[in-house]
Order: sequence, then C-alpha cells, then structure tokens
Amino acid sequence: MHRLGLWFLSVVLAFVAFPFQEVFASSDPEMESESAILIDGTTGQVLFEKKSRNKMYPASITKILTAIIAIEEADLSETVTVSKKATEVEGTTVYLMENEEIKLQRLVQGMLINSGNDAAIAIAEHMDGNVGRFADHMNRFLKKKIGAKDSHFVNPHGLFDENHYTTAYDMALITRYAMKNKTFGEIFGTKELKWKGEGWDTILKNHNLMLHRYDFVTGGKNGYVDKAGHTLVTTAKKGKTELIAVIMNAKSSRIAYKDTTKLFDFGFSSFNKKQLTTGGEFYSDTGQKFKLTETLFYLERKGEEIRTRITNDGLLLLKDKNNKVVLKKSLTAIKPEKKEEALASDYERKDANKGDEKNFSYFWLIFTSFIAFLTLGIIRWNRSRAS
Repeated sequence: MHRLGLWFLSVVLAFVAFPFQEVFASSDPEMESESAILIDGTTGQVLFEKKSRNKMYPASITKILTAIIAIEEADLSETVTVSKKATEVEGTTVYLMENEEIKLQRLVQGMLINSGNDAAIAIAEHMDGNVGRFADHMNRFLKKKIGAKDSHFVNPHGLFDENHYTTAYDMALITRYAMKNKTFGEIFGTKELKWKGEGWDTILKNHNLMLHRYDFVTGGKNGYVDKAGHTLVTTAKKGKTELIAVIMNAKSSRIAYKDTTKLFDFGFSSFNKKQLTTGGEFYSDTGQKFKLTETLFYLERKGEEIRTRITNDGLLLLKDKNNKVVLKKSLTAIKPEKKEEALASDYERKDANKGDEKNFSYFWLIFTSFIAFLTLGIIRWNRSRAS
C-alpha cells in the first residue's frame, strides 16, 4: 500500500510539474542590455524586443550596411587605392598603407572580420569620392531598399557622432536584408582569414566571439565606443529556423554575449514553425475575399495561438495573445463576378420564375375547371335519378 501511494504521488507530481516546465521554458528572457531584439530571419517576424525602437548609437555594427552596399553596388574585383585619410583614422584598423592597392573584396573582408575603420573609409572614398557623399548613399539605401525609418548615418565605420544613430529594430532589418546576399553571408560568417597586406601579415579572427561559442551561429559583427556601449549583431540557424539577434548598449561584452545566448536559446526552444498555404481563402470583416499567392511561414510560440485578421485592403495580420501584430502579409484580391453578368443572371432567374408562375397558373385554371365540370355533371346526374 505504501509503494502504491508513492507511485500515485509521483504520477500526480509529474503531471502537475509538466505545465510549469513548459511555461518556464517559454518565458521571456531577461535582458541586461538597454535595447535588444530577436527576429525570424526568414520573415522578419519579431519574437522578442526590449526598447527596440529607441534611438541608439551603433558603433561598428554600422559596417554591416557599408558592406552590403559595397557588395551590391560595386564590383568586388575592382582595385582600390588607399588614401592618406583612410590610414589616419582612429580605432581598429587592418593597417592599410597610403597608396596601397588592394581589391575591394579584401577591404570588405577586413572591415567585417577585423572591424577595420581604415578599410571602411577606403570603401566609401572608392565608391562615392568622400565619406560625406557615401553617408548620403547609406541613408538613401536605408530608406529605399531596406525600409529602415529611424536611422541616420554620417560615416561608414560607426565612430561616434551625435547624428549617427539607429535602432535595434532597424539593425535587424539591415542584417536580414544583407543576409539574403550569399557573398555577404559568407564573409559575415568567416571565423578566420589569412591577411597579407603591405603593412600587416597576420591571420584575422572574427571579433564576434559568438561564432566560436554557440554551435548554430552563422555570422556576426560587434562594436564598441564609449557612448554606444557594447553592440552586437549575430545570426544563427538551427534546422529550418533562422534567427537574428541585436544587442545595443550593453555595459560589457560579457553581458552582450550573455544576452545574445539567452535570445537564441529562447528563440530555438520556444517556437514552432507553422505555415499558411496558398489553397485557402481569406475574408475581411466586410466579406471581401482574398488569397495567398505563396506559402507563408511563421513562428508560433508554444502554448499560444497566432490569430489572423484581414483588413479591407487585403493585408493579412498575424496577432499574438496580446493582440499585437507580429507579422504582416499582403494578399491578392479575388475579383467578384462582373456586375453585367450578375445582372443578366438575375434577369434570367426572374424570367425563369415568371415562366414557372405562368405554367402553374395554367395548370391550376385547367384543374379547377375540370373539378367544376365534374361537380356540375354529378349534380345533374343525381337530379335526373331523383326525377
């Protein structure tokens, strides 16, 4: 009896403990950094955020934008001649020499992997003549190609300037855009690179230590200046789930790495991948009909359910339990029948109904007449018998 009681108690405790384990596993991570965000790299769906729209100073994660502009809008095989101004920049460098000739691709590698400020200036001057014009180029690129609205850059490297700012959300958008480019992704994920230049012969090691500490990390860039604190952008992929984490204004690099690890652990363990297929139809509140033209994938938090709503202009909104929009997707309208065809059909139905009504009237007239004649005949026959 004693053993049976212990067994029963253990079973009850297991069932009671299980839901608490689920809740604990999917609880929001606590961030020590001032600002942070975690998004799904495939769709851009926001999975977690803390003050992600606040204006922050980016430091060297600025170089993500500089790199993707160079990769997309210049020929990486071009030879760049390094200016004196580039060699005089403060901060981290790859020790470029004045008048040194170097391929543009090598500059992008030195800038992303070793955070070379001199390489960033050499890229800017090669593409637009000077840093100011390249900064204008950066801001146009932000708005037109990426859709980042709360950023303004004045240099290609991220050294402090009050007018050089962004948000964790915008940096996530920038990184998501950049990661669609295969060349960028390869450089962004390079852990080590042999470097042989006129002023430096070494092996470059990626400054983002998440590449060496977290199994699923695919790329990263870190940054630091006094007024920006420690900033960190990292990408990771596990199975079919791709995540992007951004940390801004951490008090130390240890905190930045710790918070990034928490974000990835949370993202990979707390969500299931779901999809909406192209076969279904969607209706707005007013009954307008829409359809998906391609399968939509999204992440649903365990223990919660994503709800959908369709606006009258065909925007599919995915909302979490707090009614917060986590993902948007434009739908294609399904056109109703043409009014002329609909009217013609109505007239045809009315004509058919009229025909049915006429036929019914004729039948009823004949039937009632037959009954009347039959009744009259019966009456006359009865009278004749009586007489």
